[in-house]
Amino acid sequence: MNETAKEYISRLLEYLGDKDSVKIMSSTPKKLKKLIKTASKKELQKRPKPDKWSAAEIIAHLAEVEIVLAYRMRMILSVSGTPIQAMDQDLWMKNAGSIIADPKAALEMFTVQRENNLALLDSLSKEQWSQYGMHAERGKESIAHIVNLYGGHDLNHLMQIEAILKGK
Repeated sequence: MNETAKEYISRLLEYLGDKDSVKIMSSTPKKLKKLIKTASKKELQKRPKPDKWSAAEIIAHLAEVEIVLAYRMRMILSVSGTPIQAMDQDLWMKNAGSIIADPKAALEMFTVQRENNLALLDSLSKEQWSQYGMHAERGKESIAHIVNLYGGHDLNHLMQIEAILKGK
């Protein structure tokens, strides 16, 4: 999907709507586990189209971007205004073979890192939620804004996995 940074932000925030992003982030690991519980490894690794990710690839992506979230938040909390490097998710996916190969291990990796990130968020003061980084492509992003993006990001990928596993 070729979209501008502005379009990407708009799409994720539209998915989020008025929902609580932290609640969504808290519930995502359980929802993922439930979605893939009865799926075979073959079903999880089947791409719906040659140019679209499989459920296993999406779960690997979620595990990897959770590491990115952890790093970005900690950098922002250390130095508000810090530069935030963009990531090319497709290049990261090319190096994710071992994570893609075992979707349930990828889900566990995601779950553990998500729990750590949620604990960090729970410890933040009101002022810390306003601290920000300067994203290379999207500009100024506060912790609060980033968390809202991740809530929408979770919803986006949950819908994708559900559609893939239903054969849509």
